[in-house]
Order: sequence, then structure tokens, then C-alpha cells
Amino acid sequence: MQRPEKKPTDWKIKGELILNCSCDVFCPCVVSLGAHPPTEGHCHAWMGIAIDEGHYEGEVLDNLNVGLLVDIPGRMGEGNWKVAAYIDDEASEKAYMGLLSIFSGAAGGTTGLFTALVSEIIGAEKTSVEIIREGKSRILNIGRKIQGHVEMIEGYSSDEPVKITNTKYWMGPEVLVAKGNKSRVRDYGRVWDFDGKSAEICPIEWGGP
Repeated sequence: MQRPEKKPTDWKIKGELILNCSCDVFCPCVVSLGAHPPTEGHCHAWMGIAIDEGHYEGEVLDNLNVGLLVDIPGRMGEGNWKVAAYIDDEASEKAYMGLLSIFSGAAGGTTGLFTALVSEIIGAEKTSVEIIREGKSRILNIGRKIQGHVEMIEGYSSDEPVKITNTKYWMGPEVLVAKGNKSRVRDYGRVWDFDGKSAEICPIEWGGP
């Protein structure tokens, strides 16, 4: 699809990002800031973004969900990402276009780096995007296309998950370590299974321009 025109815009998103990828153990991109190769040489991933509060040019984005399919051929920092976007069907038309602008990087700000990293937007649609957050479990359901389920890894203290703090990773300074559990992608010719693979849960507070 055609990319949104680059237009730095006033926007903000506060919520949580959930990611499950093809890496074993834990994704090296977090600590290498995208410089180290993924453990499998490529990165196949889904992301779910639960927006608790947000706006785009005055349009409210509260309580909307976004899903992303991400196909990266090598090091994250080298680009050539292919991405598909799934936008909550509860979004207004302005919110839909705004979220596409944000997640293509066109709106600038936190996700502005996507304009350099994403080489192709392979698809975008408004559809049911369900994100369930309960205890240590996070679930993303986008029909039969993405059925993602991740669980936080238990730390020394059973009531606190393993986490990486004070990182310069683009998503945010605190990343909770998780793993895939019955997690899969079936869309755009991609057939991926992430059971037992690396996962991340990250509180986010992004904005632009």
C-alpha cells in the first residue's frame, strides 16, 4: 500500500507494547539497540499495542488497539522491514489514518525512525484487534491471522517478573522478559510459530513530532 505522506504531527500514546519474535532465549536487539543479528539471522515478529491514553491532532485514541506483523531480513538497525498493520475497528476514520501515520513513522517523534527502517507496508486494514492483559499473561487476537499469547518469565521473587531497566531501546527504558505460548501468525503468506520463543512487554509513552 502507499505510505502516508511524511507530516510531523502532534500525537501521544501511553500504554503497553507486547512483542513475540523468532529469537531464541531473549531478543539481542534490546541490549545491542538493533546492532546484533537476531538469533535466527532474521526477525519475524508480531506486535500488539494497547493504547490506554492517546491523541492524534486532537482526535482521541484512548482504549484503541493496534497489531503489527513485522518481517525483518537481518539486523533490526539495517532496515528493510516489511510491515502489515491491523487497526482497531473501533477507531474513527481520523484515528485510523492517524495511527497509520504514527506506525509508518510519517507523524515523526518516537516512531519516526520507521521511515528509514520500513521499506514496504505490505498491508493495512481496520479489523477486530483484541488485547487481553491479565496478570503475567498477554494475549493478542486478530481473527485467525494472529493468535499471540505470551507469559512473563518468573524471577527470583515470584511476584516480580524478570526485567531489563534503564535501556536506550527505542520502545522504552523498561522491558519485561517473556516467552511465547501457543503463539502464531498466518497472513500475507507468512506462517510463523513462536511457541517458546522470545517475547517482550514494555510500558510505552511515545509522542511527536
